Amino acid sequence: MFDTVIDLIKTTQKIVVIQAENPDGDSLGSAMALEEILGDLGKDVTLYCPVDIPRYLRYIRGWDRVTSDFDTSADLAIIVDTSADVLISKVLETPGVRNFLETHPVVVIDHHASDSTLSFDHTMLSADVIATSHIIHDLAVDASWTINKQAAEHLMIALMSDSLGLTTPNVTPDSFAVAGKLAQLGASNAEIEERRREFMKKSPEILEYKGKLIERIEYLAGGKLALVHVPFEEIEQYSDSYNPGALIGDELRLVEGVEISCVIKTYPDGKLTARLRSNSPVSDAIAGYFGGGGHKYAAGFRVYETYDNVVPELINATEKALATES
Repeated sequence: MFDTVIDLIKTTQKIVVIQAENPDGDSLGSAMALEEILGDLGKDVTLYCPVDIPRYLRYIRGWDRVTSDFDTSADLAIIVDTSADVLISKVLETPGVRNFLETHPVVVIDHHASDSTLSFDHTMLSADVIATSHIIHDLAVDASWTINKQAAEHLMIALMSDSLGLTTPNVTPDSFAVAGKLAQLGASNAEIEERRREFMKKSPEILEYKGKLIERIEYLAGGKLALVHVPFEEIEQYSDSYNPGALIGDELRLVEGVEISCVIKTYPDGKLTARLRSNSPVSDAIAGYFGGGGHKYAAGFRVYETYDNVVPELINATEKALATES
């Protein structure tokens, strides 16, 4: 499974690692780990994301090396933690980037990936594991590449982030085994968690805003779908301090009877984005209904449609996905 990717990396020198416009702990940790691992191989690695790294992720050491300037002089692109065009629309809209991706080798590393919807040729590296970082760990081991202490920490952060501390339903004995190996390599989950909690602290203003979001929760599809709408004025006001989706999205899944949480943001140009998290393995199926993608327990989509029109479609997609799963 790894041979083609290993050969591509061996035969290229300058590599750009790409995150989508919704960076999270897995995408950032995976990108930072690749920078360490490939850097130790003598590769020139740049880290690209079309948006600023959210403040709540800045406990991850080296986050400030991620740039919004795409290195078109690279020989190879590696996309981490997404395999859907709709989730990298800002990447593709960046001048010169689509042409680069269509004319250079591209590796996509994504976990729980449904069929790729990327519109350019690429080599896919996917496995049914809890995080993209798990695949990167296995790739490095297969290739006999060194995972230094900092790379191990980045991989551990990514692993813990996507699995909520190894507590999600898709965690397997292999997940614990990889976490144990990363600990042996020097990653301290206690130290990581201490830093994360410090950065997770909220201002009184953000805590008050969270209360307002909670008041606006709609329970739909027989109480199995919890939905919150975030209008553009709130995105402008609060996103720099704390992403509203991250602020409320995961907590919605803790409500009794809720299987899917959805945070929808609306923008002045008519764009609507949705962040899905679920207790049942249906997030990718719901996102796919709208042309989006992601993983079974975490996915997203983007459409140009009114909020009032999308909500009934979302309810319908949710009910169909849950019925199919049961």
